[in-house]
Amino acid sequence: MSLKPFFAKIFARNIYRKTQLWATNPIETQQRVFEDLIRQAEKTLFGIDHHFDQIKTFEDFTKNVPVRDYEGLKSYVDKVVNGEENVLWKGKPLYFAKTSGTTSGAKYIPLTKESMPFHIEAARNAILHYIHETGNADFVDGKMIFLQGSPILEEKNGVKLGRLSGIVAHFIPKYLQKNRMPSWETNCIEDWETKVNAIVEETFDQNMTVISGIPSWVQMYFEKLHQKGGKPVGDIFKNFNLFIYGGVNYEPYRAKFENLIGRKVDSIELFPASEGFFAYQDSQKEKGMLLLLNSGIFYEFIKSEEFYIENPKRHTIGEVELGVNYVLIISTNAGLWGYNIGDTVQFTSLKPYRVIVSGRIKHYISAFGEHVIGKEVESALQEAIIGTNIRINEFTVAPQITPNEGLPYHEWFIEFENEPEDFNAFAEALDNAMRKQNIYYDDLIVGNVLRKVVVTKVAKNGFQDYMKSIGKLGGQNKIPRLSNDRKIVDLLQRE
Repeated sequence: MSLKPFFAKIFARNIYRKTQLWATNPIETQQRVFEDLIRQAEKTLFGIDHHFDQIKTFEDFTKNVPVRDYEGLKSYVDKVVNGEENVLWKGKPLYFAKTSGTTSGAKYIPLTKESMPFHIEAARNAILHYIHETGNADFVDGKMIFLQGSPILEEKNGVKLGRLSGIVAHFIPKYLQKNRMPSWETNCIEDWETKVNAIVEETFDQNMTVISGIPSWVQMYFEKLHQKGGKPVGDIFKNFNLFIYGGVNYEPYRAKFENLIGRKVDSIELFPASEGFFAYQDSQKEKGMLLLLNSGIFYEFIKSEEFYIENPKRHTIGEVELGVNYVLIISTNAGLWGYNIGDTVQFTSLKPYRVIVSGRIKHYISAFGEHVIGKEVESALQEAIIGTNIRINEFTVAPQITPNEGLPYHEWFIEFENEPEDFNAFAEALDNAMRKQNIYYDDLIVGNVLRKVVVTKVAKNGFQDYMKSIGKLGGQNKIPRLSNDRKIVDLLQRE
């Protein structure tokens, strides 16, 4: 046994104490971040255009800076991409995180020398909080794997660009370099299936203790390990006891994962994005993730139900309520201002401020006024399979507005690992759970506007084949839980 676990516990205690300093003073912390951001960007093009020199209060800010998404900020981002300096933030960014856009092709999210360290520190601190709370630190002696995008970077007008996870790979602390897997060469493989196969070969006989990645893609890794070894992942990696994930809710995958692993393992949830690292699970005992209020990000929150009205109220951290669905708006030290990242959150605690990701503002079903969100379908599915042997690989939900016969309905497309013995009973349980989750949906069922949910079985690997067909297999890509139309499921049914 090395000294690493001993020193990790000391380091964890120090980080915990530092976190408490700002977590117990949230409003003052956010005010300091707000003032610092305005001051540092005052002489940028954006700052001049939006009168930052006159902004003294949050009310001044909301009058001068409207809420925008990427399209709304694109004219400024284009100037940065073209090599101009002092546009959204002082100087030029260190990197662009290149992501898939919706209407304009690729999106280029700037990462600056001020913002980049927080991406690294947040992931580290999540692990340190786990160590501090549980006292478990032996895993630091083992191998750790992070399923991520290729670290090979391109360059555009003097600024390197690539996937966020690939950029982050360049910042792995030296003390983790020997423990980290896969190898650089394997990590650089672009084709996801080839890459996962290589990772399986490279890690199969290693002492893996920590595994991290988006659940849907880690599931593929686990399945291939199981195929190669013919036994549970937990028997292949006897010291594997910590799973770190982000991007999607783990709960729909938990039963499948525990079956593949052969036992339960602790997990840590993260809330990272190209635009910033927003939160991490700081406790195994409390629900939600600690919102990072001291990380160069100023947060605003707009109630989802008000988001599409003219001039909705923009709330600061001191004004939020428990259990309300909010659209997350950020201003950052990477030069994003009043920026709508598209995610919705709900607060589970106000002392300290903890959140869960409840969905995407564009990913919902409201074809009949029900406004069903991601958290609701995930919770309903979880309730429907409790006490059964049903295991789910992946799912998505879409409305069927014009059926050939009968009333409209919500159609659930599910890839099962273990199918229900009685599909009708499962659909009934699912519908009942949805009615408890969403009162508007319940009203539509009671009023005979909708009939009960219809479950459509997706073939084995159907979702993977769909993602491959649209060029989004692996990496940080994930299946939307909900759509307000049938574009995804129509393609899915063709696979």
